[in-house]
Amino acid sequence: MTKSKKPDFRPNEFVVYPAHGVGRIVSIEEQEIAGIHLELFVISFEKDKMTLRVPTHKATEVGMRALSAPDVVSKALDTLKGKARVKRAMWSRRAQEYEQKINSGDLMAIAEVVRDLHRADDQREQSYSERQLYEAALERLTREVAAVSGVDEAGAQKTVDAVLVSRAA
Repeated sequence: MTKSKKPDFRPNEFVVYPAHGVGRIVSIEEQEIAGIHLELFVISFEKDKMTLRVPTHKATEVGMRALSAPDVVSKALDTLKGKARVKRAMWSRRAQEYEQKINSGDLMAIAEVVRDLHRADDQREQSYSERQLYEAALERLTREVAAVSGVDEAGAQKTVDAVLVSRAA
């Protein structure tokens, strides 16, 4: 078993776990699992009331990363201003692509999903699955914007909404 480089995340630091979004490292603990001693990051996702334990040597392998830099966040917000790029493929294929982008943990990809699925008030209604994907992407985006800019989620939501409304105007 080859050991990959151990990332240097610290307790009380926000991190992004691709499948779950922004969480806070509560502690780093050692446990014995099946006779093997493992060092684990204990990550809390308060909004989901979930705790995740990730082996420290596997963290980068599974895509865990630090929060995006402020310039990446502003690029993501600029992405929201762009014109929606909806492919002509079947919805099931597009939905699969959107799901992959959301679970990639990449802020730019998540912003693209929000941009593509956002509907202004005067546009047609979204289907249930479309709305579910949009809300999941929007939540991931606002959580990271909130953590990076040091505001609460409501403040981040206002920022993102303002960008989306300015695009529609």
